[in-house]
Parts: sequence; structure tokens; C-alpha cells
Amino acid sequence: MLRFSLKRDEGGSVLVEATIMLTIMIIFVFGSIDFLFFLYEWNSATKAVQVGARIASVSDPVAKGLDFLSASLISRTSPPGTPMPTFSILCDGAEEKCSCTGSCPEGLIAFDRTAIRTIVYGRGSAACGDATSSYSMGMCDIFSRITPANVRIEYRQPASPAGLGYVGRPGGPVPTIKLSLVNMQSQLFFLSFLLHDLRFPEVSTTVTAEDLSSCAPQATGCTLDR
Repeated sequence: MLRFSLKRDEGGSVLVEATIMLTIMIIFVFGSIDFLFFLYEWNSATKAVQVGARIASVSDPVAKGLDFLSASLISRTSPPGTPMPTFSILCDGAEEKCSCTGSCPEGLIAFDRTAIRTIVYGRGSAACGDATSSYSMGMCDIFSRITPANVRIEYRQPASPAGLGYVGRPGGPVPTIKLSLVNMQSQLFFLSFLLHDLRFPEVSTTVTAEDLSSCAPQATGCTLDR
């Protein structure tokens, strides 16, 4: 008789149901916090890419030698003033290497560590969080976990007539710059045991280059970014 009564006893069912629902609610609440923080970081990454692209358009190129490319292409077949031939130069901060396809004289293009650090850390800075104004702000002042290894930048000269610049231009070519943030992993607080490798999709933006120089063309002995 006692065994039969234990089988029909439902006194602890409420506790079991509450435990199950409470576990689900805790995961849902903490998961929502992690998800919202993920969106916050993604938004910060997007803004950081915009800042980095703007710096890249008015600073020394990460593809060292690119600012001399216009002059190096002067020849009988390409006299000064003719349209720039197409090229694409991709610089990867993780590999610290630039590769070029198209019209790139051999040995002209190299990777410039100083230039990419300027984009990431800001003008005249080698660390995050020390910007005193928007002028000296870099990508990691917006999103502190960005490093040069997370930055990929492409300088691309489209075919004429869409492409800007010309052979022999004193300020160098005027390529389209695409700056991308890659291999960024989200920082989860509560659900890291479930999603231990949650990465951002590639975040990128495109701008048109300006003088690709840290100094005004007429300046001499200039070492600071403008």
C-alpha cells in the first residue's frame, strides 16, 4: 500500500517544474545580456572601421611605396597625365605583408608597420585609450581589443574613367581604400561555455584616398601626421 501511494504522490512536481523553468529563464536572461553586448561591440567595431578608413585616406599608406607609384609609371607609352592603369594592393596586418596585382613595379611595394599602427592606435600614439582629441583618435580608442593583426586594407585603382588620379601625379595615385576588420572574437560573459568561439562577421568600409601622406606636399622635415 505504501509503494502504491509513493507512485501517486505529486507533492514535489511543482518544485521540479520550477527548477526547470528557472534554469531556462536564467539562460534566457543572461543570454540576452550577452547578445546585446555582442551588438554593442559590433556597432563599436563598425565605427572603429570608419575612423580607421578616414585615417588611412590622409596618412602614409600601409603599402609603402604606393605614394610614388604614379611617378614610377611614367614611360613613353604612359606619359604624365595619362590615366592610371588598374592595380589592387592588399595589405594584411596579421601577416605583415602586401601583395599587388596589376601595374606595380617590382620591389616598389612593401608593408609599413608604422602606417598601420597609426591607423590602429592613432596619430602619435602607440597604445589605446590615450587620445586627447578626435584628431589623435585611432581605431582601438573606439574598440579597445583591435590590434594591427585584425586589420586588412586594400588599395584599388579601378579602370578609367571611374578611377581617379593620373600617371605622374605629384601626390601619388588616388585609389579606392577598403579597410576591413577581420578575425575579431566577441567577448561573452555568461554563455562562453556554449559559444566559446563567436566571431564577428567581417566589418568593412570604403573611402576614396586623398594625398596618402602624413605631411602636406610642400612641407619639409615633417614627421607628424597631419
